[in-house]
Amino acid sequence: MRSPSSCLVLLGSVFGLRSSVSKKNGMMRSNKKTFALISSGLAVGGLSRFLTTRRWASAVLTELQAPSHPAFALIGTERVEELDAECYVYEHEKTKAQVMSVVAAEENKVFGVVFRTPPADSTGLPHILEHSVLCGSEKFPTKEPFVELLKGSLQTFLNAFTYPDRTCYPVASQNEKDLRNLATVYLDAVFKPRAVLDPYVLKQEGWHFEVDKENKLEYKGVVYNEMKGVYSNPEALLNRAAQQALFPDNTYAVDSGGDPIKIPELTFKDFTNFHSKYYTPSNAKIFFYGDDDPLERLNFLDSYLSELPASVSVSTDTKVAMQPLSIITPRYEQHPFPSAESQHMISINWLLTDKQLKPHEELALALLDHLLVGTPSSTLRKALTDSGLGESVLGGGLSDELIQPTFTMGLKGVKAQDVAKVEPLILDTLQTVINNGGFDQDDVASSLNTIEFQLREFNTGSFPKGLSFMLGVMRNWIYERDPVEAVRFEEPLADLKSNLKNNQNYLPQLIDTYLISNTHRVSIEMVPDAEMEARETAAEAARLQALREEMDETQLQKVKEEMQILQERQAQADSPQALATIPTLDVRADIEPKVKSIPRQVQKLSDHTTLLTRTLPTAGILYADLALDLRSVLDPISEIPLVPLFTRMLTETGTSEYDAVALRRAIGAQTGGLSASALATMRVSHVISNPEDIVYRLIIRGKCTKDKSQNLFNLMTAILTDANFKNSKQRVIEMLKETKAAYESSFRTSGQQYAAARIGASLTRAGYIAEKSSGVSHYYAVLDAIESAQSNWPDFLARLESMRTRILQHCDLVINLTGDEATLHAAPVEALRTQLEASALENKFDAQDWAQIAPLEKATENEGYAVPTQVNYVAKGGRFYPVGYSPRGQDAVIRRVLSLDYLWNRVRVMGGAYGGSCNVNPTTGTFIFSSYRDPNLEQTLTTYDHAVKYLNELAIDQTELDKAIIATIGELDNPLTNDQKGFVSLRHYLDGTTDEVRQKWRDEVLATSKADFIKFADELNTMLKHNAKAVVFASAASLEAASSSLPEHNQLKITTLIN
Repeated sequence: MRSPSSCLVLLGSVFGLRSSVSKKNGMMRSNKKTFALISSGLAVGGLSRFLTTRRWASAVLTELQAPSHPAFALIGTERVEELDAECYVYEHEKTKAQVMSVVAAEENKVFGVVFRTPPADSTGLPHILEHSVLCGSEKFPTKEPFVELLKGSLQTFLNAFTYPDRTCYPVASQNEKDLRNLATVYLDAVFKPRAVLDPYVLKQEGWHFEVDKENKLEYKGVVYNEMKGVYSNPEALLNRAAQQALFPDNTYAVDSGGDPIKIPELTFKDFTNFHSKYYTPSNAKIFFYGDDDPLERLNFLDSYLSELPASVSVSTDTKVAMQPLSIITPRYEQHPFPSAESQHMISINWLLTDKQLKPHEELALALLDHLLVGTPSSTLRKALTDSGLGESVLGGGLSDELIQPTFTMGLKGVKAQDVAKVEPLILDTLQTVINNGGFDQDDVASSLNTIEFQLREFNTGSFPKGLSFMLGVMRNWIYERDPVEAVRFEEPLADLKSNLKNNQNYLPQLIDTYLISNTHRVSIEMVPDAEMEARETAAEAARLQALREEMDETQLQKVKEEMQILQERQAQADSPQALATIPTLDVRADIEPKVKSIPRQVQKLSDHTTLLTRTLPTAGILYADLALDLRSVLDPISEIPLVPLFTRMLTETGTSEYDAVALRRAIGAQTGGLSASALATMRVSHVISNPEDIVYRLIIRGKCTKDKSQNLFNLMTAILTDANFKNSKQRVIEMLKETKAAYESSFRTSGQQYAAARIGASLTRAGYIAEKSSGVSHYYAVLDAIESAQSNWPDFLARLESMRTRILQHCDLVINLTGDEATLHAAPVEALRTQLEASALENKFDAQDWAQIAPLEKATENEGYAVPTQVNYVAKGGRFYPVGYSPRGQDAVIRRVLSLDYLWNRVRVMGGAYGGSCNVNPTTGTFIFSSYRDPNLEQTLTTYDHAVKYLNELAIDQTELDKAIIATIGELDNPLTNDQKGFVSLRHYLDGTTDEVRQKWRDEVLATSKADFIKFADELNTMLKHNAKAVVFASAASLEAASSSLPEHNQLKITTLIN
């Protein structure tokens, strides 16, 4: 996956289930069942039968008029009623490329190309090629067309990612011309990349040697360094070990992302051979989705494919083989991970089947998974949590992204003497479910309702619906299975309900078949090794030293020359002629100058309550939010760190009517979901607000069908007023330990987020709240809270009860509802208001005095946090706009140029980091640089310091400036689902954002000129000289090595965060 900034794209589940797809081991790997529901229907006959019989065209909906094109053979047409989409599948006659064209009423259009790319080794070939093909092509000979598209497109999604067996290249845009531009560049990138002709692309993106001042060799390369970061993550190491143990005989036994030890074995010949074998039209699955003309799609695609060589048949030699269930006696493996702590990790992993599952069987496994691990009160998750054997549950349960599904559960933070107890606990819990005849019927109904609600809602959040659809069908299509069956759910859902009704032992039988009686099981224990990091560093140094000793002076000189050539190429700007080949939009003709408004009606219901409503087409679903003031009632020093725990307790401790399990059951049965969180932000105006002028609210969010609105409101009231804090000591301690474990994992892998938070905390109250709630300070507060809850529960409980009492007594409440007219009319708002105001005092509380937290805001000392990692996360920033200053939309444009030109080239391309970016916040007035998985520390800080010089010397032409303006407008116009529109509207109401403010910002973006860059540079220079703060997350060795050479203004105060 390519990341233009320090923030990786995390893909949410297709239907908004709790699954997510994250990048692990350089590939896409599901933390949960990635697309279990959208891929819940697998055709028994497979794609080959589908292709030969053309059963769609003749058997289902012959009235559909699929566009006809002489260059394409129509394979079939079918309407997917569940998702209101018409699907046409074609084969390009000349090249044998397979094409799916989906017509849907969705303006956020999607195009994608997917190849099967099963690797034979762990050199990272698929992953490195994924990076490399986007570094220039025959028609677009710039260094990185990918970055040029980021610089000047309205794209709503632009990325690429590598799975263990396939590589995906998707793009999305609401603008049809823009989508065609993106698709044109991507097609040429994958089929005619510069990388197969220029070995320096492999050197940059994969690996190469560099020679330091002492003539010592070093490994460098974007993917090489990325994977060193991945291999610093203990959970990633565990996932890799589990996958390879479960799949010893097929392509999943190697690492498609690349093992840092193996990556330097990759040769240019292997690289080019891999491309020529796998990146062919006959091995391609091409996808369109949206409301654009389906005939024009074919015209567009043929205009490119017709230029490629002909193919005789669809590629079959890239198929992925099934892994037989060959483990007769369950296995146990131990692997080390870098840590000086004494706590272990243990996961139990199953390969569930070596047969193709039927649609209702896949959906049944999804239901079983939800019952076992889907919520904190689910049977297996609760048993692991309640056992006290570990700090946090590990593993996501069912994962079905590969050709065969797997199931994984375990614990992390386990004492050595308790490791052996975890596997028996899991097996005994599963056996108990069988012995008891299955699950409580109310639990089954609740889980089934949750799954069905999310299937029907098809809410993909900020992830394009078309991309969810694409990745869902690919789950079948690349395995020669019927692709459209992958997105159907009505029939398998009916079959599942029938099986549940007619066979009371249906779910217990699934547990026995796929888990208890399934011996293809591997337990992976991860053992902490305090010397592992040093040992691996020494081993790499020894390998490099041995290679250096084998080189004579001529060979060494060649390495130096190649290094010099690479650096010169990286530093050389693209020619105007090359840049002109990248298609772009016209800033005047193609860009809408006016902001889009979100409707909102405001009604004052009482002195305590305000009602916000907006009428949107939600198909009978009500989206409801409650926002209660925290700013006036909480102590900023002692109580803010308790808010994240407080919000979890609301939904996980039960009430007087429901215990924790029953509450979760009621939420699942009666709603589409219910959650609690906190919102902290500065108030918005035309100028930077006083740092104390903040919005701090408790947010309760829920959704339901129109007929269940009273149930939803009753549950919202119950968790707010009646959550059972008193009897929740053990659960609270478990929550705190889970939070502790999550931090200790995240510090290693997402250090840039925590570094930026530390900088923000020193600048504004909102930044302070964020860091006290989700940063290093909060981590330390969690450690203290564990001790307090264990040693003095009554006092700890009293603090939480007092917080709730004051929130309800103050009762500054906003009710926010989004739905269609009939749904809004049916919502019993008055009853909800009455219930929530029952405890309200006549007079609201006065605002708390937050002047006491001023000392933290003045803390500008540079900080270095030592964590076990092989890479660095480097941030630097400060106050960019003073209070009272009017932020300018032009600065958002300049920020993009700084990120995607200067930092991309210096930090990523030349520095070898996986990502580098900067951000200027017009609300808080802060500016922050950050890098991600960075091999450098001092060099990166120096790069930040030289940004002013870059801006002052930048000679940007109008074409490049227009591109930056277009891309900035694209950021402002990202599509929103109806529930997102409702929440954004609520946030705007709370923080004071108006259409006038938004329009002013947009006008300023569109008016950006070259002169604005100099003004920006002056302000950045002032910040860097007078109030900038650096924060770095890195290994202790890296921090100590840097401390001796960093200039005084970048010197770091080093703290060991985790060992």
